Amino acid sequence: GKEVVVANAIIAILTIGGQQLFSFFTFSCPCNVGQNLIYGLAFLGVPALILLVVGYALNNQTWRLVTGQKSPFEEGTRPNGLLQCKLICFVLCSITGRALVAPVTWLAVTLINGSYYVCAMSEYVSVHYYGATPNVTASERRRILAAFPCSQLVPPELTRARDEVILLLRYQSQVAGWLLIAMVVITVFLSYCLASCFSPLSFLHFRYWSSYVHNEQELFDEATDQHSRLYAMQHVRKFFGFVPGSEKVKEIRIPSLREWQAISGLAFLKRVDEEHYDYSLLHDWALKQSVNGKFLKTDEDP
Repeated sequence: GKEVVVANAIIAILTIGGQQLFSFFTFSCPCNVGQNLIYGLAFLGVPALILLVVGYALNNQTWRLVTGQKSPFEEGTRPNGLLQCKLICFVLCSITGRALVAPVTWLAVTLINGSYYVCAMSEYVSVHYYGATPNVTASERRRILAAFPCSQLVPPELTRARDEVILLLRYQSQVAGWLLIAMVVITVFLSYCLASCFSPLSFLHFRYWSSYVHNEQELFDEATDQHSRLYAMQHVRKFFGFVPGSEKVKEIRIPSLREWQAISGLAFLKRVDEEHYDYSLLHDWALKQSVNGKFLKTDEDP
């Protein structure tokens, strides 16, 4: 929908801005044989890999897909194997498509910029020196070529050769960047076309379904927040003796030291029966303890 397009556009813009700042403040080619390739590829690939992982991690569908997969309660409710496999593949493709926006943008922008590629590949350029043809060994030639990204390290007689090499590498890098963009655009377009062709819904029905899913999720989130708040309020009231936010509190409950200890500490979900969990230590205490203890009226002096 429109929200997905806007979100992807924002991610792409932020990635472009981040790449420019990242390059300006951190990138400095070592201009040494063997180090250029590692350094250039690291700046190309590592940020893209990090952005890919972050893209997966920030997508709620990722956690919806993996959370509770080993739960024993899921076994009797799952559809048949083939349908489950198709569903997982569909969701994975959707998640991957969203996660690839930032890393592909990073790769495209860095290739069009050309600096990383020039640094990585300068020593492997198979060209003759223009205006200067010194008789040097292959290793010496690679050392000279590796220094080309750093103009201050190049002798004056090799300035023209350096300019030619840099232009060649920038040309290769920018062509690769535009080819990457073209491939992504075509792939995305064809994917949407195939998805539309195999969709069981008509165009207007699909728009209605998309609107329904969006509204259902919003309403479910609102109900979840309100339901959990009301449920937690029951346990807090049992512990302290009043409802938070009440204007007229006639009495409050004074928890004992043992009760404070019972609700303090670390805890995770605790299964109490086949259908229910305790969500916290306070929840566990409220279900086990009866309403008793010391109460203090708020209109009396302590």
